[in-house]
Amino acid sequence: IYCERELLCCYILAVSIPIVGLTVNGSSLGWNQTNHCKLLDTLAHDQLQLCRRNLELMHSIVHAAKTTKNTCQNTFGDMRWNCSSVEKAPRFTPDLAKGTRESAFVFSLAAAVVSHSIARACSSGELPSCSCAPAPAEQAGPDFKWGGCGDNLRYGLQMGSAFSDAPMRNSRSGSQPFRLMNLHNNAVGRQALIDAQETNCKCHGVSGSCSVKTCWKGLHDINHIAMNLKSKYLSATKVIHRHVGTRKQLVPRELDFRPVRESDLVYLISSSDYCTHNEKHGSLGTQNRQCNKTSNDSGSCNLMCCGRGYNAFTERIVERCQCKYHWCCYVTCKRCERTVERYVCK
Repeated sequence: IYCERELLCCYILAVSIPIVGLTVNGSSLGWNQTNHCKLLDTLAHDQLQLCRRNLELMHSIVHAAKTTKNTCQNTFGDMRWNCSSVEKAPRFTPDLAKGTRESAFVFSLAAAVVSHSIARACSSGELPSCSCAPAPAEQAGPDFKWGGCGDNLRYGLQMGSAFSDAPMRNSRSGSQPFRLMNLHNNAVGRQALIDAQETNCKCHGVSGSCSVKTCWKGLHDINHIAMNLKSKYLSATKVIHRHVGTRKQLVPRELDFRPVRESDLVYLISSSDYCTHNEKHGSLGTQNRQCNKTSNDSGSCNLMCCGRGYNAFTERIVERCQCKYHWCCYVTCKRCERTVERYVCK
């Protein structure tokens, strides 16, 4: 895998986490020739075939890879594990290479983002193979009618699942428990996307009276979906691969625990506490991480620093202030300085 941090489209093992195994080449290609697919040496066989048959999708998939990486880091920015291991590309650490709780989150997020990206590309007219979503089956209310251009979730799910799940159908992508775990978490991510639909409306009428409303189904932004998946990450179920009847499947490791639900993230291996640097466990540690002295949540100095304490330093910030609007039409501002106190873990 050849990656650059500024244009990082890949950030996990090339085959393990499907959409983010794209190289920097994916960002620069025009995607107008089928031989471009061969340049992405991280694609599984079924992904390669999908690429050749649906070249127009690849811009959306490359965009989804970048979005997944950025969203993961933003969502976990206040926690000990902050998804920063993606910066180790192309040498990835065990936190994402094994069946951990963290890899469960990234798989589910990647699956959701690729379907979201395709669904939005349909409604924005970027893809010749799809368009707006069909009108919802549910009956319109007395004060509105279905119309507009909804995000084409059905097409996004169809093509997104084909691409995301393809590597896990291949026995070379890891052990059966690992592949079953990833397929399950992919499905959890897509279900979170389905649950993220919302009804958007636009008013019509004389002088803005809103006598008639046109409504359509749209998708929440990815940050909303990521926070939903983060809550599932925090309550994820540790599972084991064992016989249930005549076949083996993933069941809770603790026998007295409730059965795994379709909405639960699952993982196979317990994670490090990510307090100290440990390459064996894929932990970068929290030394020199910024923390919040007055908070009680995961970003607090007490939790972030794992009881080691913290150092304080001051920082001078220069910013615009006392801005005034002048007719017509410009704004003038003064430059103000202030000193803030920061805290970093020992």
